[in-house]
Amino acid sequence: MPSLLTPYQGRTLDLRNRIVMAPMTRGRADDATGVPNPLAPTYYRQRAGAGLIVSEGVAISPIAKGGPGVPGLHTDEQRRGWRPVTDAVHDAGGTIYAQLWHVGRMSHPAILRGDTPVAPSAVRIENDRIYTADGMLDHVLPRALTTDEVQETVRDFARAAEAAIAAGFDGVEIHGANGYLIHQFLADNTNLRGDAYGGSTNGRLRFAVEIVEAVTAAVGAERVGLRVSPDNTENELAETDPAGTYRALAAAVDPLGLSYLHVLQRGGYEAVTDLRAVWSGTLIANRTGKTPSTPEAGARLLADGHADLIALGRLFITNPDLPARIAAGVALAEPARQNVYGGGAEGYVDYPAADAEPVSPQTTN
Repeated sequence: MPSLLTPYQGRTLDLRNRIVMAPMTRGRADDATGVPNPLAPTYYRQRAGAGLIVSEGVAISPIAKGGPGVPGLHTDEQRRGWRPVTDAVHDAGGTIYAQLWHVGRMSHPAILRGDTPVAPSAVRIENDRIYTADGMLDHVLPRALTTDEVQETVRDFARAAEAAIAAGFDGVEIHGANGYLIHQFLADNTNLRGDAYGGSTNGRLRFAVEIVEAVTAAVGAERVGLRVSPDNTENELAETDPAGTYRALAAAVDPLGLSYLHVLQRGGYEAVTDLRAVWSGTLIANRTGKTPSTPEAGARLLADGHADLIALGRLFITNPDLPARIAAGVALAEPARQNVYGGGAEGYVDYPAADAEPVSPQTTN
């Protein structure tokens, strides 16, 4: 029976353990250039004990950016800035994928240098605000992408994937979750389009499928993962038939032979177990909510055969040596409540590794 610490040999992955460091926004890149922070190599190297690291979300184009300090992968300077990060992880024996990110309507002119955010349709977020360098602001009405712009965005994902591989990443994860652009195309209430990218389930899937196809054509399916969060109402999304939508999406991209499917479960639909039954490749499970998922919960998913790998996020911020702590049975530091987004070294690279002193099991929750 596999445990979190059991090595994993999949169709395309060869990992030291089954723990994935989930993608987490840290907001510390240069805001003007999108180049990673000089401390980023240290941050990622400290966490290279994970079987797989998925980087923070990386903007695939200038209009894709969703907040201050978000890094990019659409300029040569950004690509060069990621090389010290990937080198640091590889020097520590780790594996790292870049998460390719387009936030769609989850942005603001204050973030986009005056540009209006884009989306499948002109549907505004009404009941939430967005953090910008100018403080918390109301969302604006996004501009609906034209059909030509949708297709250009598909090409942007492929170009960013090529840049990621050139920067030394082992692969890329396409971010199709959490209410961002791909998810906005999948959801009923944010995709009101009348062209080939809307309407029926197949129409709403088209954007996601074309991105996966374009990225796999650019860098090889063995280097491509896809992240989804079915039935996740985050950022005011609504999906009337998440099971039907995501089973159809899995069926459409499974034959490509992707590196993995990363399923974030946050809604009422039991996405991890349901999609496990229809996905032939590696499945990463991430069940999360207001409190971080625990190693114990992840171990149960592995033991029950519901997943091959387990993604843990917030615990990696304060526990840079998380796999080593789990192996040694030492206490886990509490999740960070300050200095998560933005800033400098404090709350970023100053969390120490733990002394391997056994503790009682209840203290690891």
